[in-house]
Amino acid sequence: MMFKISDLGRKDIINVTDGAKLGPVKDMHLDLDSGLVKELVLQGPKKYFRLFGAGQDVVVSWDKVKKIGQDAVLVEV
Repeated sequence: MMFKISDLGRKDIINVTDGAKLGPVKDMHLDLDSGLVKELVLQGPKKYFRLFGAGQDVVVSWDKVKKIGQDAVLVEV
């Protein structure tokens, strides 16, 4: 299966362990020697009403990606 990296930003990232919807894909870490994706960086929670600070980004190792579907990416974290 092939897909565009830009398509990942439009997919829901779902944790199969608890069913939680994680943040959108913010970045990716690549191994330049092999050309393989090593990690997805997911955006942490945003500020709410400027009362609470933004959360930390979540880094998901590529081996934790279980399935990439049409509308969602299933990860196990």
